[in-house]
Amino acid sequence: MKLNEIRDNKGARKSLMRVARGYGSGKGRTGGRGIKGQKSRTGVSINAFEGGQMPVYRRLPKRGFVNIFRKSFSEINLGDLQKAIDNKVLKADTEINEVVLMEAGMIKKVKDGVRLLGKGELKTKLTIKVVGATKSAIEAVEKLGGSVIVNPIKKTVLEKGKKTSKKEPAKKTTKKTK
Repeated sequence: MKLNEIRDNKGARKSLMRVARGYGSGKGRTGGRGIKGQKSRTGVSINAFEGGQMPVYRRLPKRGFVNIFRKSFSEINLGDLQKAIDNKVLKADTEINEVVLMEAGMIKKVKDGVRLLGKGELKTKLTIKVVGATKSAIEAVEKLGGSVIVNPIKKTVLEKGKKTSKKEPAKKTTKKTK
């Protein structure tokens, strides 16, 4: 066998359909689109159009409320921390924070911070730095002699009467003519 004799198996490659190239192609006249008009043109989308009838998204009532300012936290349980320490994924003598948890693969995203929850049993003394923690989690860590440092999210609030970081317009200077 030579390189110039190598061929695909019969039927391995199928030639493309030549759409809208005459009746003989099998896809002539309307090119397989069925009709003329708007629907036969490219780039037209008429999603949710119901022929003049009131569409379903307008027939159904709006329900509920979505708070756009809601904070989303990554959550970690005490039992998960203990399991990670037992499996030697985390070191008990270092401060456990968002970066350490992410590098260990315990959380995928930091989002708006990490919250410590009290589910599970902790047997090791730890120093944990998180955005929020439940009372039961704090009590369980402090019971073993560890500590939980809770750093709330820093909010940048502009106070009335104080200057912002926007540039002020340059002062106009008038030239005196002689």
